[in-house]
Amino acid sequence: MKALYPTPANAVEVISEVKKSRFIAYATSVVDRESAMAQLELVRAKYPDARHHCWAYVLGNPVSPRSAAMNDDGEPSGTAGRPILKVLQHKAIGDVMIIVSRYFGGVKLGAGGLVRAYSSAAELSVRALKLTQHVPTTSCKVRCGFAHEQLIRHWLEQHQGHVTGADYGEEVLLKVDVPVADFEPLVAFSESVDAIVQQ
Repeated sequence: MKALYPTPANAVEVISEVKKSRFIAYATSVVDRESAMAQLELVRAKYPDARHHCWAYVLGNPVSPRSAAMNDDGEPSGTAGRPILKVLQHKAIGDVMIIVSRYFGGVKLGAGGLVRAYSSAAELSVRALKLTQHVPTTSCKVRCGFAHEQLIRHWLEQHQGHVTGADYGEEVLLKVDVPVADFEPLVAFSESVDAIVQQ
């Protein structure tokens, strides 16, 4: 059984200012590196004239993440990405990314000032996030007759399951994601309507 952990339920943007430099922190849910890089491109497109877009993400369970990464994007090494990542690790949130865009205000902050500014921006965005509990799921296939497809779909809706694909031939083959805790009940329900579950 995979452990439960908090993940972002929404995306937030928070603006702070330190000695005329403006920091725009954007926090959102990501599921893999590709989705994280896509979010980074969206932020770069939204704020093309910002001097830096520093970021960090944690993928999977924050206690033992399957991946974590950070980037200073031109700020002195260790003054931006690492402080953002430390906030995420301290808050123990998984499947999350924070991007902090900085508009330079003309006053140098120094290494310590940058660490504090990026940490503070990340902290503000995390505080604004709504969190939800990650529900571990498993993928499987349900083979059923056309007459039973809606019954299966209705059962999945009632149990936080999702149909991710469907193939129609002589029978219906539904690709589904279902919470791990509901896999055995799905098997039992499927058998009751002459459907077959395949891992």
